[in-house]
Amino acid sequence: MAAPDQIAAELLQHLGGADNVVGVEHCMTRMRIAPRDRDRIDEAAIRATDGVLGIVDDDTFQIVLGPGAVTRITAAFRTRLAEAGGATGSDAEALASRGADIKASQKRRNDTPFKNLIRKVANIFVPLIPALIGAGIVAAVRGLIVNWDAVGAAPEWVAGLIPALTAIGSAFFAYLAIFAGINAAKEFGGTPAIGGAVAAIIVFPGIADVTYSLPVVGEITLAPGQGGVIGAIFAAVLASWIERGLRGRVPDAIDILVTPTLALLGSGLATIFAFMPLAGAIATGIGSGAVWLLQVSGVLAGLVLGGLFLPLVMLGLHQALIPIHATLIEQLGFTPLLTILAMAGAGQVGAAIAIWIRLRRNASLRRAIKGALPVGVLGVGEPLIYAVTLPLGRPFLTACLGGAVGGAVAGAFNQFVAPWGATAIGPSGLALLPLLQSDAGQGYALLAYVVGLLAGYVAGFAITMLFGFPKALLAEHGGLDADDDAEAAVDGAIAPTAATPGTRIAVAAPAEGRIIGLDDVPDAAFSQRALGDGFAVDPTSGRFVSPVAGTLTAIFPTGHAFGVTTPDGLELLVHIGLGTVALEGEGFTVLRAEGDVVEAGDAIVEVDLDAVRGRVPSLVSPVVVLNGDAWPIVDRGGDAPITVAAAAPATTASDA
Repeated sequence: MAAPDQIAAELLQHLGGADNVVGVEHCMTRMRIAPRDRDRIDEAAIRATDGVLGIVDDDTFQIVLGPGAVTRITAAFRTRLAEAGGATGSDAEALASRGADIKASQKRRNDTPFKNLIRKVANIFVPLIPALIGAGIVAAVRGLIVNWDAVGAAPEWVAGLIPALTAIGSAFFAYLAIFAGINAAKEFGGTPAIGGAVAAIIVFPGIADVTYSLPVVGEITLAPGQGGVIGAIFAAVLASWIERGLRGRVPDAIDILVTPTLALLGSGLATIFAFMPLAGAIATGIGSGAVWLLQVSGVLAGLVLGGLFLPLVMLGLHQALIPIHATLIEQLGFTPLLTILAMAGAGQVGAAIAIWIRLRRNASLRRAIKGALPVGVLGVGEPLIYAVTLPLGRPFLTACLGGAVGGAVAGAFNQFVAPWGATAIGPSGLALLPLLQSDAGQGYALLAYVVGLLAGYVAGFAITMLFGFPKALLAEHGGLDADDDAEAAVDGAIAPTAATPGTRIAVAAPAEGRIIGLDDVPDAAFSQRALGDGFAVDPTSGRFVSPVAGTLTAIFPTGHAFGVTTPDGLELLVHIGLGTVALEGEGFTVLRAEGDVVEAGDAIVEVDLDAVRGRVPSLVSPVVVLNGDAWPIVDRGGDAPITVAAAAPATTASDA
């Protein structure tokens, strides 16, 4: 891989330059960019940049770089950005300054109240992940030393480290609510210091002196830490709301005195008399509910959670689960949810090994697996997702099924033996081993986790080997043996031999409507036959079908075009409307996937003609023969708009 500084320089250029970058931050595997104008980003060039594993275009523009590398490349990127006079602030600061133009560019499917709330909650905790990992590992080392000292084998100087390690590993978790309050205030438009101040009430030892009575509930005595991060987020959000409401209404001369005082007082009273009892009950409910669920239906819960976690990681929404993990640790001393979700990574590892074996001819893919598999074993699944399983399609689904099996096994231990989980948030895979704990003993937790991982590895491998490789995928990525070629040819997945000269194929219309010639298509590329000869249809129905039997060799995610290749080698392009790519899939429903074998008349794309009409230059849909030299048009009209025939192979002087 190229040097981080070189990669950073290339990324800065492809992102549209320093003036197009409002902010930059990173998490465990992704560099998160807040761009000023998304249209200036060259996504294709970014994907082709050495070291880039994938792109997620969401609330922020996320470049997947992998663990370790993301830290070095982001640091180099910030240096380059600063040298060019650009902004280097965090996501939260960038989001507030981008303005209406960036919000308007968000994809409609992600602009929902629920998804916006999930993103805000995730943004509160993403900056805390490095400290969560560091404190968790220190606490794990401390636990090992305690066990060592308990059997009397540790030297005296080692035992003396225990109090220091206890302070280092526990302090951050003890005051996690304050950090959550600071970040929540940032995210919801308040002053970070006020968010931290009101959250500090929750962990203040003197809160134990507060006693009061409420109707129905009765007498309440508060305890330090009651409500934890949930109460801290409630408090900080309310403080931010009060602060925003007062700004502009309080005279400037006294704003600095009145606004923070009222915001802190109002949210502080609400925290003491409402949020701490309420959040404490919620936190207790989460802990008790998790234990009950896993004891009653641990296998089913593990199956569902383990199977769905990879898509959450792919979308970057898995960080929203951190408050639940933190609450479970507060309530139980460990989070059984994290260890079940970690099984998704095991399914991914097993699938990657299957891909290594089945696609053994694909050297570049094997290199990607070689680089991504070690960190996958350690629990970081994104490199395998973006570089291996997701681009291949079906192996991503089989990896999810492998994770579901591992999750079911992990849940079975909770259901039939005893609850167990992780004492800290962050690591996964084998890296989670030192952080495992259970009331039944650390040894039991280790056994349950290892058995679950092995089940995920084996299931991910076996399911992918059996169901993860359709013939079209094997043919495209170098996974077919000689014996497989003949079988695939019978199924029509790949062309067996050149067609016999004179073989005729009727090309049907892809939709109901009026048939017109390419000369009448209002687009120069088609009317001048730059792509080839053919015909067009002015559709009256939005159901677009395959005009011939064959394999879908290309289909755009936007649904605006697809390609079909027959077993004899005829290649057709169907372009639905003109200028429809600009709709980015709006009004289009893709029904089939690339690599599917289809019959003539099988539906490929459904189009809402009423929604699309008026937003594009024309709905006229060309059908083009891409390899017209080999399959010239020999007839027009009749039972089919056109009929083509296989041409005789060209001869050369040496043939003669």
